[in-house]
Amino acid sequence: MKIFQNLKIVELSSVLAGPLVGTFFAELGAEVIKVENQLTDGDVTRKWKIPEENRQHAVSAYYAAANFGKKTLLRDLKNEADYLEVLGWVATADVVLLNFKPGDALKLKLDYETLYKKNPTLIYGEIIGFSEQDPRVAYDVVLQAETGYMSMNGESDAPPLKLPLAIIDILAAHQLKEGILCALLERAKDGKGRKVSVSLYQAGVTALANQASNWLMNGHIPQRIGSLHPNIAPYGETFQCWDGKWIVLAIGSDKQFESLCHVLELSGLIADSRFETNASRVQHRTALTRYLKEAFLKKPSNKWIQSFLKNQVPFGQIKDIKDVFEEDQASQLILEEDIEGVPTKRVKTVAFKITGLSEP
Repeated sequence: MKIFQNLKIVELSSVLAGPLVGTFFAELGAEVIKVENQLTDGDVTRKWKIPEENRQHAVSAYYAAANFGKKTLLRDLKNEADYLEVLGWVATADVVLLNFKPGDALKLKLDYETLYKKNPTLIYGEIIGFSEQDPRVAYDVVLQAETGYMSMNGESDAPPLKLPLAIIDILAAHQLKEGILCALLERAKDGKGRKVSVSLYQAGVTALANQASNWLMNGHIPQRIGSLHPNIAPYGETFQCWDGKWIVLAIGSDKQFESLCHVLELSGLIADSRFETNASRVQHRTALTRYLKEAFLKKPSNKWIQSFLKNQVPFGQIKDIKDVFEEDQASQLILEEDIEGVPTKRVKTVAFKITGLSEP
């Protein structure tokens, strides 16, 4: 899809959230000019390498994950000639992306008011950390701590944990994309530019969903319960099979629970008052889990999988990343590109398809 083939974007952002937005538009055909800080040898993530990576390359896998289809240039925004060059690109752009620390955009004369005078139709997309008034450096792990994610994540007898992705950055990128798309839609009506601002903090809070409502409506503070669901059981419980492989359950109804019990040859549990309803299963999930663990160990995973599929029992095979990308559906989402002579791969940011019926 080349939906945005006539769109021009100047990306002045770095790390993950902003660059993911630029990549999204690049995947859909937009021209994206990425300006990186010459004084730091480019985006800081170029140096964020795992031990297996080639130390001589100027491109890391982390950098590649958030950058695709862009024209990348190193510039010093404090240098007058470089600044004027960037300003020239912005003057003809549709969108500019920034994620400077509070006050830096104004110091660099790249604030909304300055750029609006150069280009009144510009969509100014900005990611900030906590707020305009809070100067703290907003790394993802800091935001996961401050927005409640770490307090909920982990096992009950272990310390708080961050999620193994920069989830707050990813959520903020989605928010900014949505805001920019709304601003482009409005501009199509009146021809006027807009400023779209997203804070990492608020992006994290707005994604708390049912966990937020559990507190707001019932005064319930979510505790660390591993992968378990606070409202449903058995949901999130993991079970090791006879062959050492793991399966996770997602039983959302009484009918599904009955099917599970029949497959596991535990039909006696259906009439057990402790497990008759979801509410009672949540209350007695520890006892229920003991029965299920014993049953799963009696057969290899492939046997359980066949039976679960046949009887419509919701489950998942716990796969590592290697397993995931051996699946056709996942491998179809890989984007490949040479960046500065380095072969790179990443997964698409675009997972949707747009189709329509032709007129007869």
